[in-house]
Amino acid sequence: MGLLDILLGRTKPVVPDLDQLFALPSAAVTLEAAASFTPTGHGAVCFATVEGAAFDQTHREVRALLDADTERTGPPVELERDAYGYSWLVSRRAPDELSLLVNDLHAVNSSMEINGFGPQLLCSLAGFRDDAGRSLALVYLYKRGTFYPFAPLPGTGQRRDNALELQVKAALAGDLRIEQDLGRWFPVWGAPGL
Repeated sequence: MGLLDILLGRTKPVVPDLDQLFALPSAAVTLEAAASFTPTGHGAVCFATVEGAAFDQTHREVRALLDADTERTGPPVELERDAYGYSWLVSRRAPDELSLLVNDLHAVNSSMEINGFGPQLLCSLAGFRDDAGRSLALVYLYKRGTFYPFAPLPGTGQRRDNALELQVKAALAGDLRIEQDLGRWFPVWGAPGL
């Protein structure tokens, strides 16, 4: 960063640190102790869809890599589109296989990044649920290198449990790099894997 950038108030963009995803299993232990949420075994990577042969080839390679896992007991990795036109590569594992789910999420992000599609990556999430049936996602913002909790309230409306999100933020502050700018805690309504 140069002197002109400092004078004009420009900041250097944060470099994604995909290894932050590997902190999720230890954060899950803290989350269970603090708020009684356990992993669902579902997770997803969201990215902006790009047309073209190179992007399609990368999709096929990533899905083939993850589907080739002989330990996978659930359904194969699926590609879904949401109502906003974004693509989600969804992985489902057993609830006690969060480490394997994190490996899946890391592999998808890494493959897309290596093949030049890092700018299309938006976020990754891992789903959690408590005994009362409440849903929670820990969302990793690719471009910020940070996590935030997303807790939709049950029902048909698009409402969030802000108190729960702040409780999870406080509980996981020592385990994950939490996004401090609450304005960047984007809702991921209807996200597959949640």
